[in-house]
Amino acid sequence: MPVVLVAAWWVATAGSTDFFWPPLSTILGTFDDTWFHGRITGDVLPSLGRLAAGYLLALALGVGLGVAIGSVRVLRALLEPVLEFFRAIPSPVLVPILMLFAGIGNGMKILVIVSGCVWPVLLNTVEGVRALDEVLRDTARCYRMRPHSRLVHLVLRGASPQITAGARQALSIGIILMVISEMFAASNGVGFTIIQFQRGFSIPQMWSGIILLGLIGIALSAAFHVVETRVLRWYTGLRRAQREG
Repeated sequence: MPVVLVAAWWVATAGSTDFFWPPLSTILGTFDDTWFHGRITGDVLPSLGRLAAGYLLALALGVGLGVAIGSVRVLRALLEPVLEFFRAIPSPVLVPILMLFAGIGNGMKILVIVSGCVWPVLLNTVEGVRALDEVLRDTARCYRMRPHSRLVHLVLRGASPQITAGARQALSIGIILMVISEMFAASNGVGFTIIQFQRGFSIPQMWSGIILLGLIGIALSAAFHVVETRVLRWYTGLRRAQREG
């Protein structure tokens, strides 16, 4: 399917004289000079670093709070209205507010990513913990499993399908917020560079940046799939055994 889309784009823009819609061949011709001569270390790697920091922090917060809220009914009843309120606020709206408190450095950009990525992880973790089999919970109590063993082998492993689903959603949100955060008072990054190209009417270079973001998304999705396959190997094996049985 991606090959078909690229071929359609190539054919649709071949011979185009529109300044804002240049031929794909022209865009690809600028790709190497635009991104592989200084901007990998100056823009791409800083963006990926901020994305990694924000995403991993959101995972830690989402899973930690999700396990606590999903396990304690009273805590869930108290916090659910608050969570629904903050979840409904679009993360880009928080950028000006976060700039006031965190400045315009990397901290603000990481907080923007965290503010959007934490919700799918948190809510999916809560639902995963709530959906744990009561028989398994009772079995763990009967065998007097230690709290740490119960957390790792029962709660986290049992909720891991929902946690990974939330983590996959958070990854795509994180890429979007990475770009948005770099469009506000930034001095480097992929989003900052794309905006600079747009303001300077360097349209082929601007489109090459958009293509780069797509390639980054594909690469991160493939890496996530590898990790997901290993983490959920027990789950996929169980589902396969149930279908065959």
